[in-house]
Formats: sequence, C-alpha cells, structure tokens
Amino acid sequence: MDEELIFIEAKESGERIDALLTHSLDGFSRTAVQHLIARGLILLNGSPVKKNQKTVCGDVYEITLPEIEDVPLLPQDIPLDIRFEDSSVIVINKPRGLVVHPAPGHMDGTLVNALLFHCGDSLSGIGGEKRPGIVHRIDKDTSGLLIVAKTNEAHQFLSAQLSDRSLSREYEAIAHGHFRAPFGTVDRPIGRNPNDRKKMAVTEKNARNAVTHWSVLTQYKEYAHLRCKLETGRTHQIRVHMASIGHPLLGDALYGAKSPDKGLEGQCLHAKKLQFIHPVTKKQIIIESELPEYFISVLSRLGPAE
Repeated sequence: MDEELIFIEAKESGERIDALLTHSLDGFSRTAVQHLIARGLILLNGSPVKKNQKTVCGDVYEITLPEIEDVPLLPQDIPLDIRFEDSSVIVINKPRGLVVHPAPGHMDGTLVNALLFHCGDSLSGIGGEKRPGIVHRIDKDTSGLLIVAKTNEAHQFLSAQLSDRSLSREYEAIAHGHFRAPFGTVDRPIGRNPNDRKKMAVTEKNARNAVTHWSVLTQYKEYAHLRCKLETGRTHQIRVHMASIGHPLLGDALYGAKSPDKGLEGQCLHAKKLQFIHPVTKKQIIIESELPEYFISVLSRLGPAE
C-alpha cells in the first residue's frame, strides 16, 4: 500500500481532534477522519488519539493517509486457507503473490475480494470501503497469517492490541550473510525513502519508531534462517530493518539483490505465528502455520548448516 505520512500542528487549544483534522485534510469528511482515528492512524507522541480528544496548541499530530481508490469492490470466489473463524474474527493463511487489498495494478483478485465473497456483509467497516475488515497487512510476496475483523467492535479491540503491542506477530525469514550473534534487536525509525516513494528507509525524517527482534534458527554458509518478532508494524519493517544491518532478505529485489535469488519472485518471508486476545471471549488465541512449500524448497538448497 502506498501511504502518505503527514504532520499537522494544532494552532489553538480546546478543539476536538476530529474537527481539526477535518478542516486540515483535503477531501476528508469527519466520518473519514474518525475512521483513521479508529484504525490508529493518527498519533500524538506515538500514541493513538481519540475522536473526542481536545487539541493543545503546539501539539503535532502524525497522520498516516492510506491510498484512496474509487473503483468499486466486487466479491470474487478466490480460495481461502482459513485457520480460525467465528462471528467476530477470521484468520487467513495468505499465500505469497496474493495482494491484500486493491491498489494500482491490482484492482481485483485480492484478499479483500475473496473476503467479500466468503463473508458477505459480515466485515468491519472501520477500514473503509476499500479495506473492509483489514486490521493489519502483509506484503504481496509475503506469505502467512493475517487477522481480519468482522465487526467494528472487534476491529477497534484488535487495533488497540496492535497499538499496545499485545497482539504478537512472529515471522520466519531467510536472510543473506553470516550473523555473528545468535539474536539481536533492530531499533531504528522507518519512514518513506526521500529518494524513492515506493520504498521505505531507516531515517529520522518524518519517521515512526520501529523495533524488530531477530534470532538465528539455522546458520548456513551464506544465508541464515531467522525468526523475527515485530514490536511495531511499519510498512516493509522486517525487510527494511534486516537490509539496514547488512542482511537483506533472500529474494527481496526492492531492498536487496536486484536479480532473482534462488529462483524466487519476492522475499523469503512468512508470517508464521499470531497471538491475540479474542475481542469477545477475552481468551488468548495462538495460531501457527506451517512453512509453505516455496520456503522449505529454498531451505533445502542452502547447503549444510554450520
């Protein structure tokens, strides 16, 4: 998804935050602004704001504007690998190559089209018309688990868990190079690359804090099989962070080698584990998925482990 990160400063105190932003954002109604707030896309000092929150003169609000599309969405009968479903949430094991929601060049054939066919009207509306039910995303060429909200209440509850980091996401990846330590943490802010709007980058300018914990599962001669746990959820976070420490992901032509690696079309990255509190039962849910065939095939070609 192409996102735009902007900053708006409050010029006076006492105004409702949704009113301020409605006046400040071109083309956004108060309802649309409230959707952004509900999705946790408007921050003050790193924390999500509330729609009835009052402004303080000098406060600077950080706003992530998702791309807006005008093409109507249609349900499409696309097979879904469903790992959990009830009346509040559905967890999908997404295959690599499937786009999560419509975007330029991918206006249909997306996970959202498939969800509309499977769930009908039973999807949260907080994500907007183009992203019904979508609480978080994974990239087109990243495989693995994704949680979707069926009700607005579930969406708000899950979004709050993303904000307070109680919704846990673990990935497995294959990265270039030899790691000197068995585990580590990358704590570097991520923002839009000032020289290429299609890329993200480690930068201090208009950036948001980002933290990735990694550990080596198996070290090979030229590659490493990693486990990565997200503490935050920025666009391309694992890909950007691993490249920033000299270990780009295998197959990642955007942040690593420009030519295909091991016959891959896209990064070797799989969202393997989700852990969250159910929005209705308040019980902890843990879901894990097996590594997909493409990932296992690549591992088999990396040679002997060290």
